Parts: sequence; C-alpha cells; structure tokens
Amino acid sequence: MALGASASRVRAMILRQGMIVAVAGLFIGILVAFALARLLKAQLFQISPNDPLTYIAVPLVLIVVAALAAFLPTRRATQVDPVVALRHE
Repeated sequence: MALGASASRVRAMILRQGMIVAVAGLFIGILVAFALARLLKAQLFQISPNDPLTYIAVPLVLIVVAALAAFLPTRRATQVDPVVALRHE
C-alpha cells in the first residue's frame, strides 16, 4: 500500500495466496482420503468408506476456517497506515 496499491488489491492478493494453499491441501487430502478409505474400511463404524456427507462437509468447514485464517491478517494489514509502516522499517 505504501507503493500505491489499494487496500482492496492487497486484500485480494493475500486472500488469494492463502486460499490457493488451502485448496491445494484439500485436493491432496481428498485424494489421499479416497486412497486410504479402503484400508480403513474395517475400522469405520456405520459409515461407508466413501460417505458423501463426509467428503462434502469436511472440506467446506476447512475452507471456511482457511478463509477466516487468511482474512484476519488481511484486515490487519490493510488497516496499517503506510507511512507508519515505512518509518518502522
């Protein structure tokens, strides 16, 4: 922001970076979960290894948590006065 970026562009950049990592992790996690579900079939009680509710609900909760985790620092970063930040450096 000290070099001319608007608060909305900084916010979008930080959120995008945080969500890219979260979505990549979720994608890898879902692939691993599908692969390991057959191995854990004997230990699962009253659910199938490919329970659609689980594969929908868990990623949604994790996306919401990741968005919150990215949004809170973003909000703090965009509220800092650029002049104060430059003087501190």
